[in-house]
Amino acid sequence: MANILVVDDEHGIRDLLSEILNDEGHSVDLAENATQARAARSAGGYDLVLLDIWMPDTDGVTLLKEWSSSGLLTMPVIMMSGHATIDTAVEATRIGAFSFLEKPITLQKLLKAVESGLARSQARTQVAAVSVPAVPAMDGGNGSLGMLSLPAALREEVGPLSRQGFDLDRPLREARDGFEKAYFEFHLAREGGSMTRVAEKTGLERTHLYRKLRQLGVDLARGKRN
Repeated sequence: MANILVVDDEHGIRDLLSEILNDEGHSVDLAENATQARAARSAGGYDLVLLDIWMPDTDGVTLLKEWSSSGLLTMPVIMMSGHATIDTAVEATRIGAFSFLEKPITLQKLLKAVESGLARSQARTQVAAVSVPAVPAMDGGNGSLGMLSLPAALREEVGPLSRQGFDLDRPLREARDGFEKAYFEFHLAREGGSMTRVAEKTGLERTHLYRKLRQLGVDLARGKRN
């Protein structure tokens, strides 16, 4: 069971999403605007947030920026909108949104996006729980998280991802971009360069996925070669 926050100014959408997610066994809190969402996030952590873009007090992209700049963007956020442009969706992804759902939201797309988002949340929790020994031979003495510092079971799970090495002594945005690039390269390699399967695995629409990969400088041909 996951703790999920649904933020949408439309009463019918909040109720519908709450009913679906409750049926899936999740605990759901509701907020009808950014003010309530801020209060809910400050009161406790969530495993996932479904956030509407267009709201009367503060739009979802602005709220996302607030959480990102204040260190509160510790959970996957799925943006929702029936009127957003591709540029808006790309901007939200650049800030740190996990994915984007276009209204009206189908049941299949909702559940797939939520499942992918919760998988990301769980992966973050597992990585955060790993203690990195302060031994030069293990981390190279430069703050990077190398292959040897991970337990064997986790090394097998992350595979090529862990070989990237993540320099933790960097600005948050640079570190996040580095992780996201490694994340997408991992999935591209595992899926043999199939954008359709990568889109399904990561919970992103193909158009948004292409834009994200170009933005991160991911070599699309590399996944096919691997």
